[in-house]
Amino acid sequence: MSFFPGQDPRAGDAYSCEAIAHVVVPRTVDLGDGFAVRRALPSVRSRMVGPFIFFDHFGPAEFRAGTGLDVRPHPHIGLSTVTYLFDGEIMHRDSLGTALAIRPGEINWMTAGRGIVHSERTDSTLRTSGSPIHGLQMWVALPAASEEIAPGFAHHATSEFPIIEDEGKTVRVVVGSLYGAKSPVPVLHETIFGDVVLKAGASIPIDADHDERALYVIDGTIDIAGDRFEPGRLLVFKPGDRITVTAATDAHVVLVGGAPMDGPRHIWWNFVSSRKDRIEQAKADWKAGHFDKVPGDEIEFIPLPER
Repeated sequence: MSFFPGQDPRAGDAYSCEAIAHVVVPRTVDLGDGFAVRRALPSVRSRMVGPFIFFDHFGPAEFRAGTGLDVRPHPHIGLSTVTYLFDGEIMHRDSLGTALAIRPGEINWMTAGRGIVHSERTDSTLRTSGSPIHGLQMWVALPAASEEIAPGFAHHATSEFPIIEDEGKTVRVVVGSLYGAKSPVPVLHETIFGDVVLKAGASIPIDADHDERALYVIDGTIDIAGDRFEPGRLLVFKPGDRITVTAATDAHVVLVGGAPMDGPRHIWWNFVSSRKDRIEQAKADWKAGHFDKVPGDEIEFIPLPER
C-alpha cells in the first residue's frame, strides 16, 4: 500500500545525544476526512534502516459511515510488505487467492518476490456505521539472492507474539529477537520490529546487538540523554551504541532495524530491486497487464504512474 507519491521526508535538527545519527521528520499528507499519512522512510539521510526501505504511519482517523479505505489492486516486486494495526481492520486480498482481514496486533507479511498484486479495503460490513483506522505499513527489502522467489503470504495472530512486561514497560516482539524473546515470523534477512508501550518514568535499553536501529514515536513524549521527542519522529541510531529511552509521559514507540542490506536498493512506486533493469521490466509488465489478477477484486486497479 502506497498512499501518496513518495517525496523524501526531511532530517531534523542536531541533538545532544551522540548515539542519535539523525532524526527524520516525516512528510505528512492529509488524504481527506482527517486521514493523515506520515512517511518516514525512505528519507534523504536514511534510505534504509536494516532491511526497512519504506515506513508509513497512517491515522489515527475515523472513517465516516459510507466511507473507508480503498487501495485498489497494485503490484509489488522484490520486497515483503508488513501491515500492523493499532486500531481498525483492513481486508487484504491478493493474486495468490488470499482474502483475510487484519486486526490490531496481528501481522500480515506478504512477500512479493518475483511479483504479486494485492488490494487493501475496508470491508462492506464496516462501512455502514464507520470505523477507526490506525497503523503502520512497512516494506522490507529482500536479499539479492531472494528477490525473485515465489510470492507468498503469512498471517500471524496476536497470541503468537512473545510479550515482555516489567516495571512499567510492555514489549511485543513482532519480528526477530529482542530482550531474549524471539518472534515466530520467518524472515530472509536479520530483521527486528518491536511494539513498545511505556508508562511515564519507565525506561528501556536499546542494545547494540543489531547494527542498524531506529525508534519511531507513535504517541507520548520520550527522553534520550536530555533530549525530548514528540510523536511523529523517527530516531535513527548510530551502530554500536547502547541507548536508554525514558518515557517523559505515557508513551508508545516502535523499534525497527536489523542487519545492513547486501547492497543498495532501487525503489520506484511499488517496486524494489537491486537492479534498475528489473524495475523497468516490472513497469512494462504492469502496464501490459501481465501480472496476475486478484480474485474477488478483478475490476479496478491502480494504473502505472506517468513519472
